[in-house]
Parts: sequence; structure tokens; C-alpha cells
Amino acid sequence: MALLGSICTNEVGLQLLLCPLGSNIVIRTACCSVGIGLPVYSTFKAIERKNEDEQQKWLMYWAAYGSFSIVEVFSDKLISWFPMYYHLKFAFLVWLQLPSVDGSKQLYKNHLRPFLLRHQARVDQVVGVAYGEMVRLVSTHQAEIQFARSMVLKIIGTADQIFRGTVKPDQPGGLNAIEGPPTATISDVESDHED
Repeated sequence: MALLGSICTNEVGLQLLLCPLGSNIVIRTACCSVGIGLPVYSTFKAIERKNEDEQQKWLMYWAAYGSFSIVEVFSDKLISWFPMYYHLKFAFLVWLQLPSVDGSKQLYKNHLRPFLLRHQARVDQVVGVAYGEMVRLVSTHQAEIQFARSMVLKIIGTADQIFRGTVKPDQPGGLNAIEGPPTATISDVESDHED
């Protein structure tokens, strides 16, 4: 009986994964697990073992995966409507990792590396401008960033207190309000105009 239950469970799982008209949530979860989850753990193992060949293999994978993700961001709304899109994506992600075909290495050496070498100066220029703009944006909005940081820390602290049971959310006066930067009142504005 246990064997029959195991066969039925495996068959149902396989049908859910491969059923083109079924819910895409299963295949999308499988794509995320295979495309990100397993490679993160494999990268961790390569780093901890100090195995340079494995580290290089996973660096090539992340370069290929990152390039695929950039293309997918701009084309996902269009191509996700194609039948079996997520199944093809799943197969592509498995192909990138399979040791027998070394898909990520093929993609990196045959397409990505030549493209980046050809356009390296322009990419460096764009990255430099983007980095400079990001630094300028952060320095310009330092007060807002500090305010957002303090709000997040207060929320995390309050949630921690609630989870530990030291404060009840419905307890009057138990939770401190999150206060924003001081704002001018009507009387403050009127007194400024009188001067």
C-alpha cells in the first residue's frame, strides 16, 4: 500500500509540474528553486571548499543567469503568455547547470564574453554614470533615508516586542507611534509671515 501511495504522489507531482493548462505556480516555484535556490547553495559550497574550478563554474552560471534575467525583465509580460513558457524556462535553467553539457559555460564563452569584451568601454561608462548618479541621489536625500531607516528600525523593534510577548498590540500606550520629521503648524506659518 505504501508503494502505491508513493507512486500516486510522484505521478500527481509530475502531472502538476508538467501540466501546461494547470497552475503556473508550481512550475514558477520550480524555476525559482532550480534557478536560484540550488545555485545559491552550490555557490556557498564552492566558496567554503575553496574550490576555484567550482567557483568559476558558478560565476559563469550567475553571469548567464543574470543576463537571462535582464532580458526576461523587459520581455516577461510579452513572452509569459506563450504556451509552455515556464516549462521552457525550467528546461533552460536545468540546461545551464547540467554538468554533462555545461550550458552556462557555453553561453558565457560563446555569447556573453565576446559581447561584453566588444562593448566593455561603453558598459564601464554607463556603470560609472549610474554609480555617480546613485551617490548623488543618496547624498541629496540623506535626511529622508535616515527617516526611513529609523521607521524600519522602529517597526522591527515593535514587531520583535510583539513576538516576544512583552507588548500587546491592542494595549493602550504600549506601542510608540512612528513620528515623522517635524512639520510646521498653521500658527507657525502665520507667525513667520508676521515678521
